[in-house]
Amino acid sequence: MNIYTDPFTDTMSHINLRGMGVALITPFKKDKSVDYQALARLLDYQIKNGVDYLVVLGTTAETPALSPEERRDIKQFVADHVGGRVPLVVGCGGNCTADVVKEAERVDSSQFDAILSVVPYYNKPSQEGIYQHYSAIAKASPVPVILYNVPGRTGVNMTADTTLRLAADHPGIVAIKEASGNINQMDDIIKHKSDSFSVISGDDGITFPLITLGAVGVISVIGNAFPKEFAKMTRLALEGDFDAARMIHHRFTDLFSLLFVDGNPAGVKCLLHAMGFIENELRLPLVPTRITTYEKIRKVLDSLN
Repeated sequence: MNIYTDPFTDTMSHINLRGMGVALITPFKKDKSVDYQALARLLDYQIKNGVDYLVVLGTTAETPALSPEERRDIKQFVADHVGGRVPLVVGCGGNCTADVVKEAERVDSSQFDAILSVVPYYNKPSQEGIYQHYSAIAKASPVPVILYNVPGRTGVNMTADTTLRLAADHPGIVAIKEASGNINQMDDIIKHKSDSFSVISGDDGITFPLITLGAVGVISVIGNAFPKEFAKMTRLALEGDFDAARMIHHRFTDLFSLLFVDGNPAGVKCLLHAMGFIENELRLPLVPTRITTYEKIRKVLDSLN
């Protein structure tokens, strides 16, 4: 096994996370099977409109509802279809450390540039448990590791101290996708981190203000539908053109909240269906948005066109 060491001394293993990554949905047909034709269209749409990298099999992909065979096939399909046009990050997380380590060891570094690994959910580990969990993954992964803190889903928050400790102890841990909603915590990480560690927004609605504090970009949900506009907002903010970036940010503020009213990815799938990209299909226990939400999303979409 090729143990990953330090991305900043091994340029072949480095991934540039500056800008906008998109957390890809998984399109389904009416019979609930994976719609690979729709996925291909979505991948081309993302790349054509300036996405900086793509995230496969994250939360937005409904990964827990996919079989192991489907996950394997989706990874291979995306890698083949993208063909190196943009970097790829693959989701690799769970609440059994041994299983996640085995999965991380099998990541093909010729296809994927990093893994995104969520804080263990349901069993609510202590901060030391979280540290040991990620340490084991970092030692096993052949590619850089992006931490993912989303306590609203996992039931436990990874503190700034634990994040900074992991970043300091493991050069292979290169970034965190922060979706805690706690700006003070995110700012604390940004203030005390090294230059080799990046903070990425995990929430579209706070991407603009978080970049002004020092974040390097976003792993976006809304970018599935509006990659060109949201990538432009992100780049303008990173370049310091805050007035222009703020104008784009404010265009989408109504959508930010609407997309999560009935859960993610129900909102963005509703939006993509209204745009003609996919069927409005999810797998249980997730269900499509309510009709009232769908109508509100349509109304906002019409106002943006």
